[in-house]
Amino acid sequence: MDPSSADKKLVRVTIFQQPYTLRSSGEPGETESLAQAVDTLMNQIASRSSGADPTRVAVLACLHLADQVRQLERDYESLCSRIASLDARIEESLKIDG
Repeated sequence: MDPSSADKKLVRVTIFQQPYTLRSSGEPGETESLAQAVDTLMNQIASRSSGADPTRVAVLACLHLADQVRQLERDYESLCSRIASLDARIEESLKIDG
C-alpha cells in the first residue's frame, strides 16, 4: 500500500448525474465544493447544447476550465512582473535616499 494513500479520505460526490468516490488528501468539503462547481458547469453547458452527450459536455467543461487556468497564469505572471518592477524601484529609491 502506498504510504501517502493512508492520509487520503474517501469523498463521495455526484457530477453530471454520475456518482464518484474520490480519494482526497485535502478537506472533504473542498473536494465536494470543487465537484459541485464542475457539476454546475457541466449542467450549464448541457442546457445550452442539443443532445448533451456526456463526453462532449465533459470536453467542453475541460476546455472552459483550461481557459480559466491559462488566464489566471497570465494574471499571475503579470502580477509577478509588476511586483519585481516595484521592488526594483523601491530598491533604487532606497539607494538614492541612503
